[in-house]
Amino acid sequence: MMKAFLAGGLAAVSLGTGLAYADTAEAEWSPTTFELENGMEVVVLPDNRAPVVTHMVWYKVGAVDEDPGKSGIAHLFEHVMFKETDDIGPEEFTTIVQRNGGQLNAFTSWDYTAYYERVEKSQLERMMELEAERMTDLIINDDPEGPFISERDVVKEERRQRIDNNPGVILQEQVMSALYQDHPYAITVIGKMDEVGALTPQDGLDFYRKWYTPSEAILVVAGDVTPQDVRTLAERTYGQIESASEEIPQRGWQDVEPLDETQLITHRDPKVRQPEWERWYLSTSYTRDRDFAYALDVAMDVLGGGRTSRLYQALVEEQKIASEASANAWLSLHDRAPAVLSASPSDGVSLEELEAAYMTVVNDVLENGFNEEEVERSRNSLAASSIYQRDSQAGMANLYGSTLAVGGSVEDVMAYPEDIRKVSADDAIAALRRVLGEDKNYIEAHLLPEEEAAAEEGQTDE
Repeated sequence: MMKAFLAGGLAAVSLGTGLAYADTAEAEWSPTTFELENGMEVVVLPDNRAPVVTHMVWYKVGAVDEDPGKSGIAHLFEHVMFKETDDIGPEEFTTIVQRNGGQLNAFTSWDYTAYYERVEKSQLERMMELEAERMTDLIINDDPEGPFISERDVVKEERRQRIDNNPGVILQEQVMSALYQDHPYAITVIGKMDEVGALTPQDGLDFYRKWYTPSEAILVVAGDVTPQDVRTLAERTYGQIESASEEIPQRGWQDVEPLDETQLITHRDPKVRQPEWERWYLSTSYTRDRDFAYALDVAMDVLGGGRTSRLYQALVEEQKIASEASANAWLSLHDRAPAVLSASPSDGVSLEELEAAYMTVVNDVLENGFNEEEVERSRNSLAASSIYQRDSQAGMANLYGSTLAVGGSVEDVMAYPEDIRKVSADDAIAALRRVLGEDKNYIEAHLLPEEEAAAEEGQTDE
């Protein structure tokens, strides 16, 4: 299946996604929150199972916040942050963390940018010092071999390798552009090649001064610490930084216009080995409409969330017409999320045959609804998965940070298992009908090997 590469931005490592979470009946992940005088939010998640900590800084800026014609600067800036400051030499940031036995990385999405280190707990203050240093004294200059221009070239090559050389991602980029029209989600996080190439060091400085400031940052520390330990260290490091501006920058989030027509987009490429069929609808998000999103979460799970789902059982196990069949929605985005129906045909099966069989299952569900047993199984599975996530210190740090960065709350995280268990069969089918109803337009996407493309007639070729 086509991977949701663009949904989570550009991350070299996955720490966990979605909105899911700590059980309110348990105390071990009960967070402590406070705010420094300069406006930096702090979340402390004690976990005393091992003497390690996960230290994350989340900036409330992503690709949605880029100025017109400046696409890719949020992601490029993530690269530049690892280069050089007044007190840290070229590439030395990574060396210092690794020399102290730590792991580190960063990732950019449409909605936020995050940096993290996982270290032995005695190194926590050093990690705070390093992050505070690059929040204030990053070097950005006009040197062709310097941090900004050299990383700009790195990002251009990254785009060539990760998008331009991947047929499935190329198609996904085309679909998102059509689905979101004038919304910032229409442009992939890595940006357009020509716009990335035109970014200047001054663009970088302007971006840095506007967004990389304590009042636009969230600190999350999970591990073998106490809230008072973290407060003391945070005040000693981050607390010494003045916010760059008293004005809160305006985020780029906005309403998503509904599609005015249904479209077909076909992408053909000799590198394609497995054809794919997809339909993309607009839905909602946890931030925009939490109750609707929870109900849709359950509905999509019952319909196509795994091997026990309606679609997988019908198309893969029983009819053997598909090698994969699924349905999901990217509900952790801030603005309205895509709901994606997707399948890959078995050998000898055309996309038209696959589509007919797939939509027969969907239409039967839309007409006749879900039964209470399958909805109960799904909501219990989602709640259980959220509780199991407590076993991952990094996953919990990621969860709280990503939720807060898009405007959610600690309470949203902690209440998820209870709230998801409240979704009824009627709630779930109502949400599904609201997204997939006959009156809803969608983008249909076909990914084809080059030799099969000639059989496609009437497609919109992007």
